Amino acid sequence: MGLLHTKGTSIAAQNSEPLAHHLVNIAKAFHFISWLLSSPTERRQKLRSTPFPTEWRGILHRRFPLLACLPPADQRELEGHIQVFLAEKQFEGCDGLVITDEIRVVIAAQACLLLLHRDTDYYPDLQSILVYPSTYFSRVTEEDEKDSRGFAGQSWQRGPLILAWDAVQGGVSDRSDGHNVVFHEFAHRLDNEDDRIDGAPVLEPNGAPLERLSRYRSWARILSKEYEQLQRASMEGQPSVLDEYGATDPAEFFAVATECFFEKPRQLRQKHRQLYDELKGFYQQDPAEWCLQALSTPPGSGQ
Repeated sequence: MGLLHTKGTSIAAQNSEPLAHHLVNIAKAFHFISWLLSSPTERRQKLRSTPFPTEWRGILHRRFPLLACLPPADQRELEGHIQVFLAEKQFEGCDGLVITDEIRVVIAAQACLLLLHRDTDYYPDLQSILVYPSTYFSRVTEEDEKDSRGFAGQSWQRGPLILAWDAVQGGVSDRSDGHNVVFHEFAHRLDNEDDRIDGAPVLEPNGAPLERLSRYRSWARILSKEYEQLQRASMEGQPSVLDEYGATDPAEFFAVATECFFEKPRQLRQKHRQLYDELKGFYQQDPAEWCLQALSTPPGSGQ
C-alpha cells in the first residue's frame, strides 16, 4: 500500500507540472490576445504608464548628456515615449553588429526627443531600424543601383531608417557640436509624414483651415529665406551656425536646422531668431531655455 501510495503521489506530482505550465501559457496567450485587441491608444498608454526599467535609465544618464538639460516633467514624458518606440520598432544589426539595449535606448531617446509635447503617431511609416557598426556604403538614391558612397545614416521614404553606430555615438556624446545623425534622419522621417520630403512637415494637424494656411505661409516664407541665406554663405565661404550641408536642398535644410535647434539652440536663437521660433513652434520645445536653466542649476540639486 505504501508503495502504491508513493507511486500515486509521484504520478500526481508529475502531472501537476505540465498542467501548471499549460495554465501559465494560457494566461500568457490570453494577455497577448487582449493586447492585440486593444486599440493603439490603449496599448501605448499602458506602455507609457509602465515603470521605466532601471537599467534603461542608467543607460540614458551615462550615454545621453542632453537628458540633463531637460526639465523633470520632460524626462518622464521622454521615458514613456521610449517605451512605446521600443515596443513598436524593430532593430536589426548589420555587418555583424549585435543589437543591445544600449544601442536601442540611445537611438530611441534621440528619436523620441523630437516628439515631446506633440500629438504623435511615433513615426508611423517606420517599422525597422538597421544599425551598422560604422560608415556603410549604399545607393545614393532609391532609383540609382550603380552609384554608391559612404553614409552615416539614411532614411528611405518607404523603407527602413539606417544608422552607423559610431556616428550615433559621436553625435550623442557631444551635445553642443551641432551634429547629430539621429536627429537628422528622424527629422527626415517627420518631413515624410505627408508623403513628401520637401522641408515642410505636417504643421498644425488639428488646427482650423485658416490657421493651418497661415502656419504654412509663415514656415515657407521664413525657411525659404533662411535656406537661400545659407546657400549664399556656403558659396561665399562665409561661416554659419548651420552646417553648410543644409544648403543642399530644402529637405536637408530642415534636417540640419533640427540638429542645430537641439544642439546649438542659443547660437541659433541669437543668429537666426525667426528660424528658431518656427522650429520652436513645430517641436513645441524651447531648448535655449533648457540650457540656461541647466547652467543655472547647481549640480546635484535635481533642477
